[in-house]
Amino acid sequence: MAGRRWDFRRIAELRRMPATTGYVGLLLATAGWLAGCSASQQARFMRHISSNVHHLEVGKWWTLFTSGLVVDGVPALLGISAVAVVLGMAEWRWGTARAIGVFLAGHLLATLITEGSMWLMRLAHLLPGILTRARDVGISYGLVATLGCLLALGGERARRYGVPALAALLLGAWAVDQELADAGHVVALFLGVAGSGTRWLRHPRPLAATPAVL
Repeated sequence: MAGRRWDFRRIAELRRMPATTGYVGLLLATAGWLAGCSASQQARFMRHISSNVHHLEVGKWWTLFTSGLVVDGVPALLGISAVAVVLGMAEWRWGTARAIGVFLAGHLLATLITEGSMWLMRLAHLLPGILTRARDVGISYGLVATLGCLLALGGERARRYGVPALAALLLGAWAVDQELADAGHVVALFLGVAGSGTRWLRHPRPLAATPAVL
């Protein structure tokens, strides 16, 4: 009986996080499908959903959303687990609308800012044309923005030590790798921390008490 009540409680907790549950399920489904594809099929799919300068120039704005359907740069299960933890905490703390708002804003705005910078560099002839078709996919922008916002709205230690530590880590990665995605992570962190100061997020709903198991 106790085990059954425990299961019901876990189901009730998942119902409080519909966005996290749905997004994690979608990421798992995409990762599973890609695992069964050949290397050429995977590469073609990634090119098709990437939100690069070329796609945005020709009107494929939907790639701003499809680029967040896959995990890139780290093992898929590791990235999906990070989404489950970070987005799940945000949705539990703030509610579905706020959590999705922060995640989407971080993903979309960081992508637009980084790709917009590349577009301006191309106009100034500072960027080879081939880089306008470079692959830009993954969940990391939204993840970093959400984590930054969680830290900024956390306790004093999270704000004082967590945010600077994350910023130092991301800036260090950018200095070493000097890749577009690394710059996008720094932008996403700034967006998440800036978003924490908005009235929309200043007064998140209090955490509900977890019901005791009888």
